[in-house]
Amino acid sequence: MRLSSPQFNLMYKACQKASKVLIRDFGEIEKLQVSEKGPGDFVTASDKRAEKIIISELEKSEYSILTEESGIIEKKDKNKRWIIDPIDGTFNFLNGLPHFAISVAYEENGEIISGIIFDPIKNEMFSAEKGNGAYLNNSRIRVSNKSDFQNSCLVTGGPNSRSKKRELVLEEYKKLSMKTFAHIRKSGSAALDMAYVGAGRYDGYWQRELNYWDIAAGIIIVKESGGFVETKKWEEFGKEKVDIIASNSKIHRELINLL
Repeated sequence: MRLSSPQFNLMYKACQKASKVLIRDFGEIEKLQVSEKGPGDFVTASDKRAEKIIISELEKSEYSILTEESGIIEKKDKNKRWIIDPIDGTFNFLNGLPHFAISVAYEENGEIISGIIFDPIKNEMFSAEKGNGAYLNNSRIRVSNKSDFQNSCLVTGGPNSRSKKRELVLEEYKKLSMKTFAHIRKSGSAALDMAYVGAGRYDGYWQRELNYWDIAAGIIIVKESGGFVETKKWEEFGKEKVDIIASNSKIHRELINLL
């Protein structure tokens, strides 16, 4: 790995340690203890174990923490924080689908400085630091060079059953499907969607009503791989929510105009 700041090294160690739990539990999926948090929103024992490991490693710093299961953990330095999603793609995980990731980002004064998205099953670690580029394992990555919007491969997600923008999301999907000859995918992991845009596997991504921890690490990965990211943030029931568009530079304006 070519990135080596103190923050990156902490994230790297945390992801490596937590991944061992997820790989083990994924191999014994039928034995997991599952509790329902709400319609279509599940938390597993693996989620909690992985988060505990990540927090334990990152608490070696004095930065605050925002994480999916534990919420906000305030520390001495409130202008710097870690943003954690121990399993992004939980429903895939629960159903034995090998498409999920650990996502950890480091933020200073509201700006994402570095991030890691680690797919433990495929052993793919996407990472980036501001000004130092983006990588997949040890190889530099770039967004795609595709400029033909009609043949672009796009990815999205949602809406879930509690969505307040359900009709809008479905209308956008219909509009984009007609425009791109239906080259649209839904993977079930926002973090990996962002990572794949950064690696040039997808040309663009959009989604509404995400939690910030879903895409925080992906923001710096796409930017450092030469892509564009636009977000709209707000708070809802104490959670940081985001609408997001991420793509290469050549289709970005057309994607925004259509949405």
